[in-house]
Amino acid sequence: MQVTDPLVTFLLVLAIGVVAGLLFDRLAGPSWLARQFSGSIRTIATSALVGVAGAFVGYHIAVLLVLDDGIVTAVIAAAAGAALVLFGWRMAR
Repeated sequence: MQVTDPLVTFLLVLAIGVVAGLLFDRLAGPSWLARQFSGSIRTIATSALVGVAGAFVGYHIAVLLVLDDGIVTAVIAAAAGAALVLFGWRMAR
């Protein structure tokens, strides 16, 4: 499994983002911003989508910084990006 394969990279980053979003939603609960967008009928899909966006941001920043192209680096960068974006999304007021 090579991380340079576009399909593998896409699926890996997508899975990391979804898992990070779901875990963050379970651990942190709904944020103020999430309640504003979805009202009282809130789903965990919003957190999963924000996690996916963060994972893609983290991965692409790692690519731009020309970090090691191994799978471990891709996983760490995607997870860190997802965590940072989810945290920022939660703290936005």
